[in-house]
Amino acid sequence: MAPKNRFAEMLPEIAGWRQDFHENPELLFEVHRTAGRVAELCRSFGCDEVTEGIGRTGVVVVIKGKTDTSGRVIGLRADMDALPIIEQTGVAYASKVPGKMHACGHDGHTSMLLGAAKYLAETRNFDGTAVLIFQPAEEGGGGGREMCADGMMDRWGIQEVYGMHNMPGIPVGHFAIRPGAMMAAADQFEITVTGKGGHAAKPHDCIDTTVVAAHIIVALQTIASRGVDPLKQVVVSVCTVATDSTAHNVIPQVVKMKGTVRTMDFGVQDYVEARVKAIAEGTAQALGAVAVVDYTRGYPVTVNAPENTDYAAEVARAVSGQVDTDTAPLMGAEDFSFMLLERPGAYIFVGNGDTAMVHHPAYNFDDNAIPFGSSWYAGMVEARMPAA
Repeated sequence: MAPKNRFAEMLPEIAGWRQDFHENPELLFEVHRTAGRVAELCRSFGCDEVTEGIGRTGVVVVIKGKTDTSGRVIGLRADMDALPIIEQTGVAYASKVPGKMHACGHDGHTSMLLGAAKYLAETRNFDGTAVLIFQPAEEGGGGGREMCADGMMDRWGIQEVYGMHNMPGIPVGHFAIRPGAMMAAADQFEITVTGKGGHAAKPHDCIDTTVVAAHIIVALQTIASRGVDPLKQVVVSVCTVATDSTAHNVIPQVVKMKGTVRTMDFGVQDYVEARVKAIAEGTAQALGAVAVVDYTRGYPVTVNAPENTDYAAEVARAVSGQVDTDTAPLMGAEDFSFMLLERPGAYIFVGNGDTAMVHHPAYNFDDNAIPFGSSWYAGMVEARMPAA
């Protein structure tokens, strides 16, 4: 089945919303214009309830079906924020805000869900309640966590929740999904090594923190190569190393390192955190220095419930017939994971075609993907809550 005819008719209108959002990107929780426009449009569609300020600047929209004999409530989520990147697309509707751009397609996600909102409010061909979630601060701010912390799931009685992200490299109109871990947990660490600084010509009078840091960096690589089952994915990367001296003849007193950990399994995540601390502290102690580790948990693993993955894939097949149900997991992170920790659901990719990768200054969302994405959002509501 092709995308719903209504979305083909609405494409110029939805693309217009998308390009307006693209011209006016906003970061993290400061999505006031975007959220205001979302709320304004949803009210104009005749949605039953529009609530702003959830998770600081998120918007929750309620649309009731023609009947509600099932008592079912399905949540659909889209993210709204942009990135601090200088745009290089050259499109007529390029960002008008210096240093900010929609380089991850959240303008497209928001617009596709708005298209579904308009369609669902018009037709209401389902038995239950649809709750549309427009989320701020996916790009590092944990907006999904904040919306959940505001009691969103219980307040609106959401029983299942579904999200979608565009993906360059997948043809437009195609979908990709997998059960289980779909995207990684993303943690970060900072290791501060303190020794004894001094003159580089007299290393015997010092405790060389640069050497200690080098040993720690190498030893951390054994977490992936020797500590974790080779069939389980893990990344441990030390990304910055800074000393308290820039002189060519000074052994620094302090070295600071920063890095990231990516895991696809909650048990592996626990193991890696413990090993980062043990290796850094133990290596430093063995060499006469002291290491202090500040380890911060970030976004959790994005885990698709198997049954809900099947539901999402079935609707995608109805939309396009082109669905990869065993797509490779990604080591990137996604804060829709916080919603999936609270309710069963699934996260799916929709193709963006042969474009620059997300987070690249030349990336742009392909408006031809809109009918497929909007059809999938609306289809999830109609399939999970069929009209009585």
